[in-house]
Amino acid sequence: MKFLAITLIVHAPDPVTGVQKSTHGRFHEVIDNALLAEELGFDGFGVGERHERPFISSAPPVVLSHIAALASRIRLFTAVTTLSLLDPVRAYEDYATLDHLSEGRLDLVIGKGNGTAQRELFQVTPEDQWDRNAESYELFRRIWRQDKVTAAPRFRPALTEAEVWPRPYQQPVRVWHGSATSRESVDLAARYGDPLFSANVTNPIEPYAELIRYYRQQWAHYGHPPDQAVVAAGTAGYYAARTSQEATATYRPVFEGYLAFQKKLGVEPVFATLDDFVERSSALIGSPQQVIEKVHRYHDQFGHSVLHLHADAGGLTDAQHRASLELFQSDIAPVVRRDIPDPPFPWAPVLAEPEPKPEPVSASPPPSPPALTDR
Repeated sequence: MKFLAITLIVHAPDPVTGVQKSTHGRFHEVIDNALLAEELGFDGFGVGERHERPFISSAPPVVLSHIAALASRIRLFTAVTTLSLLDPVRAYEDYATLDHLSEGRLDLVIGKGNGTAQRELFQVTPEDQWDRNAESYELFRRIWRQDKVTAAPRFRPALTEAEVWPRPYQQPVRVWHGSATSRESVDLAARYGDPLFSANVTNPIEPYAELIRYYRQQWAHYGHPPDQAVVAAGTAGYYAARTSQEATATYRPVFEGYLAFQKKLGVEPVFATLDDFVERSSALIGSPQQVIEKVHRYHDQFGHSVLHLHADAGGLTDAQHRASLELFQSDIAPVVRRDIPDPPFPWAPVLAEPEPKPEPVSASPPPSPPALTDR
């Protein structure tokens, strides 16, 4: 199993202290957390994309480019790229550039995105958001693979033998499809043979497990080999300590702070108590053995081979956050890596096969070329 650390770059008061960092300080905290993730041995770091309060993650290519310049090993993820809001040509230019600068360490997670304010900002309606997401992905996919593209999309001007630069580094970039509640994104992933990234953060396990079963059903329907279907899954929170009592005692004020924040927003919490949150949500709170058992319990339902944790301290002190991540890598990750297989593809740049070396120049004239035929 591979492990990611992910941030949506929420810019809000600390749920325990009530202190809110400056925008400048929050961005630098994200960079520090990415470098910590690489130092501790995480396999990837993801940055979300949102265009409304309380997020400041409106420019993930910029943030990930800065991380790429400072980190040398860790793969870089978007979480998610909201293609329903973006011009796919412009999105391609940004991410192809980032892919070159990162030496092919980029993976994309795409999705339609959530939130009324950002939808209104880009003048996208609920009725056309899914269509925009699918159309943008299909056009983005073609641009990444073809030197020239002719297309007549609904939601942006037509392209006629368009060349979009720079040409890509990875051949092609791997694209995951983010899925939270709807079958549309799941079907799109299965149709194109792409991996699925289940959000798995808001509700109990059942609706996410149902969508993943549907993904595997559609995957087979579209004729893909069953053993090549890949699923990643998120977690609603993470904190591990040597004992379950220590873990819940430390995490309790964090959870209570989130409950107060939800109440302030007028949101009815799905999990009203910490005990319920620990038991029925995807959060990994407890001793290393409890965390391992819960990952296995979810894997029995999902069959996932990639797991993400929150990169942000989110109410924990920096020392508590670091100690918990260190404990994950020392006591939890080795067991889970042993028990659960990695995805069935290399965790490395997706590069074209090297071109064959040219034959030595011969003194004899070359043979006549064959006649051209339509293919």
